[in-house]
Amino acid sequence: MKPFGQHPDDKEPPKAVASLLEQVDRDGGRVLAVYREPVGGHWQAFCLLPLEKVAPTPYQRDLSPTHAKRLTDVVKKIGRFVDPIVVVSPRPGVYWTPNGHHRRAALEKLKAEMVPAILIPETDVAFQILALNTEKAHNLKEKSLEVIRMYRGLAEEQPKTGEEDWAFQFEAPHFVTLGLLYEENRRFAGGAFAPILKRVDKFLKGKLPDTLEARRERAAKVRAADEALAEAVAALKKRGISHPYVKNYVLARTSPLTRARKTLPSFDQTFSRLVAAIEGFDLSKVRYEDVQRAAVFSAPGGE
Repeated sequence: MKPFGQHPDDKEPPKAVASLLEQVDRDGGRVLAVYREPVGGHWQAFCLLPLEKVAPTPYQRDLSPTHAKRLTDVVKKIGRFVDPIVVVSPRPGVYWTPNGHHRRAALEKLKAEMVPAILIPETDVAFQILALNTEKAHNLKEKSLEVIRMYRGLAEEQPKTGEEDWAFQFEAPHFVTLGLLYEENRRFAGGAFAPILKRVDKFLKGKLPDTLEARRERAAKVRAADEALAEAVAALKKRGISHPYVKNYVLARTSPLTRARKTLPSFDQTFSRLVAAIEGFDLSKVRYEDVQRAAVFSAPGGE
């Protein structure tokens, strides 16, 4: 029986794929099937791999203990593991999964020795799969941290490429900037600044090692705005105005983009003006009921 999707003149997988399959055997795994996937006709293998040799890619988000426990409980309850992970092999004896971090953790908790996996020969596909990872929905912090880790990895492994070459994997430029800020402070108010960043943060020209430094400069400008915002919020709290939406309220009234139409100011102009506007904002005119009303109208479904 020929592998699924095999072209009539392709009787055997390429030498590189065959060599990878031999590596699986040497690593203590077992190749169950070799096939060509039905969309692009790429060679892949379905394997059982030693769990100890499988790890998450270094670039993805951190494990969620809550999600891992819930997944472990479900697998234990039904008494079977039915969802194979995807892996690539950067070197012999090592297999990285870009989409099975939590499933792998569940198997480890259940003391399984092997994990069923779809082995993809092309290691760079891992970056593409990270962008499609739906094992657990990302929040803004998780996505941003995943993107900046991916960015650093690519800057080392493919330093001649630029941000636009990886636009699909990064999804949006502001995730890179926010990733740097979240690395420094996991409690950074990224959600408050994201609406502004989405409009003025663009992919940068140049090679990744160089643009990473420019990204650090952008992160510093956002950090300066956050520090000015923190001072304003602290002053309002002293006046007894303490509300979860107060940061967003001040930003909404100091953002230089509220009246922007067809032409937006540059990133640097936006944050320079924002800092100046926050520092010059008349806090004495802010009333608690104004903040409360703005929070209601900004909520999903608010009219």
